[in-house]
Amino acid sequence: MRAAAIMARIGNFIISLFAGVLILTMCAYGGYSLWDSYMINQGAFLSQDLLKYKPASGDGEEASYSLEELAAINPDTRGWLTVDQTHIDYPVVQGEDDMFYVNADVFKEFSLSGAIFLSCLNSPDFSDSYSLIYGHHMDNGGMFGDVLEFVNEDYFERHQTGTLYLSDATYSIRLFACMEADGYDHLIYNPGTDYDLSGLLDYLKTDSTQYREIGVTAEDKIIGMSTCVDAVTNGRVVLFGRLEERKAQEGGVEE
Repeated sequence: MRAAAIMARIGNFIISLFAGVLILTMCAYGGYSLWDSYMINQGAFLSQDLLKYKPASGDGEEASYSLEELAAINPDTRGWLTVDQTHIDYPVVQGEDDMFYVNADVFKEFSLSGAIFLSCLNSPDFSDSYSLIYGHHMDNGGMFGDVLEFVNEDYFERHQTGTLYLSDATYSIRLFACMEADGYDHLIYNPGTDYDLSGLLDYLKTDSTQYREIGVTAEDKIIGMSTCVDAVTNGRVVLFGRLEERKAQEGGVEE
């Protein structure tokens, strides 16, 4: 009997020890998951390290550095994209393929939130009639998370403008369409120098989730901003705008 009692106590101790280790492991994993999620979400927003390279808007704001200086750090830098009154306010890079910046930031460091990047099929100077930019959908609104908001009519109507800054030019963006699409849609996901813009414009008029008439024609330059829809396999939401170059006036002030 005494031996049995000793064995029982040993068994209880082992079980209690195992349970304690399991609880500590689960707590540690839970803590790491929370920290990891926090770091991913934080990395999705514009940091002070990047903000200093944002071009001046021309309304009295001064930039600390320039796109040229950011390009000296990363030659893949192509410009800076801002959509007014949203979280979309990032430098734009371009890789040799469309996979590198899915999990790399502007400084080419590993990042699950990736970067905002121009399609590898496009000309790096945005000279194509249709340029396509990609960005992750972050639930906290970071990166291209706010693109999904444009599916809603009220949001689409309240947000109509943006800016694309290049090293040698600045473009106003007039947003005119938002489409829920498939990731294999040939008209949307096949940009390039010989692109048939008239076909895309007809498609947007008839199939867009949200659309407003701004008089866009096949002679214009169009920009698309694409992000994923988590709930739909291959689901995408793409926001479209017309690029309108701002002309510099005397004294260096843009129109």
